[in-house]
Amino acid sequence: MAKTTANYEMMVILNTKLGEEAIKGLIEKYKEIIEENGGTVSEVNEWGKRKLAYPIQYETDGYYVLYNFESKPDLPTELNRVSNITEGVLRSLVTVK
Repeated sequence: MAKTTANYEMMVILNTKLGEEAIKGLIEKYKEIIEENGGTVSEVNEWGKRKLAYPIQYETDGYYVLYNFESKPDLPTELNRVSNITEGVLRSLVTVK
């Protein structure tokens, strides 16, 4: 029997030059995407502004956000697609917990 849902973790690094309002908006955007696609967000952990280990797109600082959620197996693909086309996202990674 196939799994219908799984627990996932998503780490997103946002560009700090967006400003506080835009960062808060992107954090809510990802939470809404998860919930609109049938997932349930158990925790949103904002790590805040941190120094990057190496420059990404000429940026040396990033705003880290960690999402813990449960969803169907097709949602991580959608989250990766949205992350790739969203302005201000430096990196993102979705993993199975």
